[in-house]
Formats: sequence, structure tokens, C-alpha cells
Amino acid sequence: MNSKPFLNTVLSPRLLDLYDISNTVVVIIDVFRATSTIATALYNGAAKILPVDSVPRCIELGKITGGITAGERDGKVVEGLQHGNSPAEYTRSFIEGKTLVLTTTNGTKLLHMALERGASEVITGSFPNLTAVCNYLVKANKNVILGCSAWKDKFNLEDTLFAGAVIQRIKEHFTIHCDSSLMAENMYTLHQHDMYSFIRNTTHWHRLAAYGLEKDLEYCVTPDVANVLPLYDNGALVVAAE
Repeated sequence: MNSKPFLNTVLSPRLLDLYDISNTVVVIIDVFRATSTIATALYNGAAKILPVDSVPRCIELGKITGGITAGERDGKVVEGLQHGNSPAEYTRSFIEGKTLVLTTTNGTKLLHMALERGASEVITGSFPNLTAVCNYLVKANKNVILGCSAWKDKFNLEDTLFAGAVIQRIKEHFTIHCDSSLMAENMYTLHQHDMYSFIRNTTHWHRLAAYGLEKDLEYCVTPDVANVLPLYDNGALVVAAE
């Protein structure tokens, strides 16, 4: 009898409906830049992050909670919000002890989709918290969905590379009968030593580099620079207890 839990990689939010995600840990992956920013803000002492899927809701919750409103659409700060979706904005001196209300083009949308479809646990992952994600998934010993936020439902490379990095580290603990996982791991293995140059090929790099965000993007593929585990609990992302 096979006692290992299953791991699948979902390459776009459009594909989430094809999977049973009950009794499953769903990892929300939005490398450029939502889940990198979430890990960074919590690592630097944010009290909690409220992920919301619309700008009006973000503004409303900011007023109710006294939190900092932040977000982007198409890579740009949204009018009416106080801050953007750059990890560099959320230094300890700025964010410690505060609530961040965040809305983004892709990542926060997928997070709400996973909740609506009955995921038993939702966490967020990116290279800055790679080890924390891997350790948590092994310890949880549950089925896993690596959920790539993609770009407006279209496949993207950087989220898939992160899924591959996770799989490379934890695959012996899981049953993986999933071609998208196989592809993700192979792609990561091929490019793990030239990530800074490889990501320059991505459409998201060209989109965001046009706004001068190259340093952001390099940070977002640097492992373990914000190694905490953001866990969705009662409406907010908080640092999971050890």
C-alpha cells in the first residue's frame, strides 16, 4: 500500500478546478512578486497580511483595520493605495508590528480561489522562503498542490521554476504522478545555477524591468532571504508557529 501523500503542480489558476483540493495543502506561488513580498513583510515583523482580491476591498479593509494598503495591477502601483508590491518597500523599520492589506494581479486571486474550493490549508511560497515551505510540506505529510499564479491565467516560467525547486528537495516524501511536476523539476534542475540570467528571458521580466524593477526580480529568485512560512489563518496570512 502506498502511504505517501500525493503532490501535483497546477500551472495556471484555470486548471485548479481539475483537482480535488480537500485535505490538501495548497501552496500559492507568485514569485514576481506577491508571495516574495508576503514572505519579506512577515520576515521583517509585519503583524499580519490581509490578502484581498479587489482594490475597493483593499481600501475598505485598510480603513477598518488601520493597515497599510498596498498592491498592483499589471506591475504598477494602483491609484488609491499607499504602497506597491515591491519586497524592497517592506523593511523592518517600516512594516514591523503593522498590518498590510495587499491586492495583486495574480497571487491574491489564486489564494481566494483555493479557499473557495475548500483547501484544508493555504500557505504562500517563493524563493525567499523556499526552505520554510519545503520543511512545512514534509512535516505536514498531506497531499500538496503547488499552485502557480501564472500571469492572467497564462503559464509563466518563474512560478514553475519555484515549483521545481520545491519538488527537487522533497520528492522522496511524496507520490508524484504528474507531468507538470516532472517538467517543473527538470526545468529548475537545468537552470538552478544560472537563475539571474535565465529569468531575464521571461515575459514577466520584460514587463517589470520596464519599470526599473530588476533588483526586485533578482531578489525574488534568491533562496531563503526571508525564510518564514506564511500560513492563511482566519482571514490573514501570519507566520506559522514552529
